[in-house]
Amino acid sequence: MNRPDPRAAAARRAQSRPRAGRRPAAGPRRRPTVRLGEPTRRLSTAVGLLAVVLALMAVRLVQVQGVQAHGYATVAHTERLRTLDLPAARGTIFDRDGQVLARSVEARTITADPMLVADAAAYAHLLSAKLGVDEPTLTARLADRPKRYVVLARDVDPMVWRAVQAIVDPGTGRPITGVFAEPSSKRLFPADELAANILGFLDASGRGAGGIEREFDQILAGRPGKQSFERDRRGNRIATAGGAATEPVAGQDVQLTIDRDIQWTAQQAITAKVHETHAASGTVVVQDVHTGEILAVATYPTFDPNAPGKAPDADRGNRALSQVYEPGSIAKIMTMAALIESGAADAATRLTVPGLLHRAGHVLHDDVAHGTEHLTLAGVLAQSSNIGTVLAADRIGSQVLYRYLRLFGIAQPTGLGFPGESRGILADPVKWSGTQRYTVPFGQGFALNAVQVASIYSTIANGGVRIAPQLVKSWTDATGRRHFPTPSIASRVVSDQTAAEVTRMMEQVVAKGGTAPDVKIDGYRVAGKTGTAQFADSACGCYRGYTASFAGFAPAEAPRIVVSVTLQQPRNGHFGGMLGGPVFVRTMTFALQALGVQPTGTRAARIPITW
Repeated sequence: MNRPDPRAAAARRAQSRPRAGRRPAAGPRRRPTVRLGEPTRRLSTAVGLLAVVLALMAVRLVQVQGVQAHGYATVAHTERLRTLDLPAARGTIFDRDGQVLARSVEARTITADPMLVADAAAYAHLLSAKLGVDEPTLTARLADRPKRYVVLARDVDPMVWRAVQAIVDPGTGRPITGVFAEPSSKRLFPADELAANILGFLDASGRGAGGIEREFDQILAGRPGKQSFERDRRGNRIATAGGAATEPVAGQDVQLTIDRDIQWTAQQAITAKVHETHAASGTVVVQDVHTGEILAVATYPTFDPNAPGKAPDADRGNRALSQVYEPGSIAKIMTMAALIESGAADAATRLTVPGLLHRAGHVLHDDVAHGTEHLTLAGVLAQSSNIGTVLAADRIGSQVLYRYLRLFGIAQPTGLGFPGESRGILADPVKWSGTQRYTVPFGQGFALNAVQVASIYSTIANGGVRIAPQLVKSWTDATGRRHFPTPSIASRVVSDQTAAEVTRMMEQVVAKGGTAPDVKIDGYRVAGKTGTAQFADSACGCYRGYTASFAGFAPAEAPRIVVSVTLQQPRNGHFGGMLGGPVFVRTMTFALQALGVQPTGTRAARIPITW
């Protein structure tokens, strides 16, 4: 019989003995249970949270619909509202006979809202040919988000806009969206380049940027109006929505003193001569002797005011007023008038004229070399002797000559008020250099513009009375009432007797022995003067090339019209009679016929030019 192992029994007793800190097992073990909150408390919490949310919503609703209702309504209205400028019809510019020189026609400005454009590239492809704008440019503008307004094209014909409205989006089969049109106007110059440098042009915003268009912009432009309307989310106008409109006030019409036909003739003549002589530029000014009215101002090179951006800046201005130059011998008639008016000389005064004259350390000479000559004052003018003019001018001195130059309008505004006009240059005699004292009498050492030259000759032709040039005849307001500029104040420069004597001397210039014997018009007596001066080039600060000119009037015994011709830096000849004379004859002949000035058939009296 086996005996129990005492060590095993001890081990079993140890395992069955309870451990310290633990209760003995009291039966089978149970899973722990979770005690749930009370349903009433849970429901109260949920209701409280819901009440807070509802309270916040109510507060926000009161804020939106009550406190901020007006602001949100305004924003919504602003999103729908569109305001367009209604352009005023710009006034028409007429010539003296009522021929249209510039007028405005109805047009459209095509715009877009990029936020409403479905496919920028596709729309650009559809619009490019019709608007005349390249596809890349249109694509960039149509895709320019988040902008709500871009301009696609300006000055578009209404027929083109109707064609744009008919374009269908190939993706939807419906008209394209987000493309609109605003009313505008387009300026037209029916005769293209005719009188362009007088009329001027408009800038991209439709404002006058040169010439009459700029000078009378406020009168011509009128006052634009405004129109407001609402649109839907596709950008279409809501027909039933209210709107407001302020009607535009049309601009006033302006009538110029320019004669369209004389202007055309002068322009053709100077254009041909500039090409023939390869000159840098040329001008022609035609003026009515008795009224001061400018009948033509032609300049070449010129530009097309319908497309001003294609021309250089210099060609868009008016050289007849903006470009000043040393006139040379055409200014000698002022020296002659000063001599006669002051009693220092007359047409028959005898002068011994050497071939060279030393003054102020310089040697003066005439255009054509000669030995000693015996000339009358009339002969000095007829042969355009610089030396003879200096010798005669010594009799009156610089101060007297300066006073008469000022009376003739040198270095003073013409009175036209034209944009870019230069009044010229004439220093006080105390500031004259040593040589100026001797060069000013024969037309160098001071500067003037082409319109001032015409005014000088008009003063002699008008019996010594200066009438400021006039370019605008009248303007008409919206009621049809005509307004006229303030009449020019007439000022006497020299006596009628002096003017008549200078006129007879000028007739010798175009006679045998003068510098322009070929300047003749059948049936009419002509009084004129040639001019050949060195051209002062500002680029080099030196004399380079020549200014060739001819100015005069007809009929000499009863003057009616002045024509002044100037050619700058001709390369094919440089004498004023040879270059400017033919332009004078062509322009003057037409002007006399156009104004109905009858031929007189009388002959000029001969005055001795030598002794």
